[in-house]
Amino acid sequence: MRRSRALILIAATGLTVVTARLGLWQLDRAAQKLAVQASIDDRRDLPALAAGELALTLEGATAQHYRRIELAGTWLRDRTVYLENRPMDGRVGFIVLTPLRLADGSAVIVQRGWLPRDALDRTRIAPYVTPDGIVQVTGRIAPAPGRLYEFDAVASGVIRQNVDLADFARETRLALHPLSIQQLPAAEVAEDGLLRHWPVITADVHKHYGYAFQWFALSALTLVLYVWFQLIRPRRRAARES
Repeated sequence: MRRSRALILIAATGLTVVTARLGLWQLDRAAQKLAVQASIDDRRDLPALAAGELALTLEGATAQHYRRIELAGTWLRDRTVYLENRPMDGRVGFIVLTPLRLADGSAVIVQRGWLPRDALDRTRIAPYVTPDGIVQVTGRIAPAPGRLYEFDAVASGVIRQNVDLADFARETRLALHPLSIQQLPAAEVAEDGLLRHWPVITADVHKHYGYAFQWFALSALTLVLYVWFQLIRPRRRAARES
């Protein structure tokens, strides 16, 4: 009997501690995401960067993500690619990626906007406008577009599932910066046929709070059940029998 009670005590204590620690871990995950969100919000409020300030390394690019940027350059329309299966406003279509050649000869990939996919012919690209000559681009520095699963790891052709910036630089022989630009809506590009309702990056912490509540509730339930069945109930039974 004593051995059984000891085993129950050990199991209840272990379960209570583990579930409580899991609840604390979920709260810590929420705090980390809130800190990242605060950093993103702070960067969004900073003054716009100039072309000469664009990062040349991955580490520098990471520090510039979500900063506003104002660029002048020339569209390299013959190097445009279309990322398929990209949703916007609840519809599936293409993200248009076009390199922008800057004054110093380097280039940067610009996520220019979104086009709907033709329901009958997925290879048909809806018409849009690409201006000639020097253009002004206002945007926000962003990581490369998110990767989707693909059976063929080698991306090629005009329509692609993913684009790796380093591979694309080697393919096009362009001196690409290790980042991309999400072009923002502006008066000068309002009629080019591209949609720019980019999703806003927000910290999804509610699920972590929900998970934390569940773990803490399980921890509390374990403790309550142990106290009831191992302490209170035996004493009440002994009191009735005496």
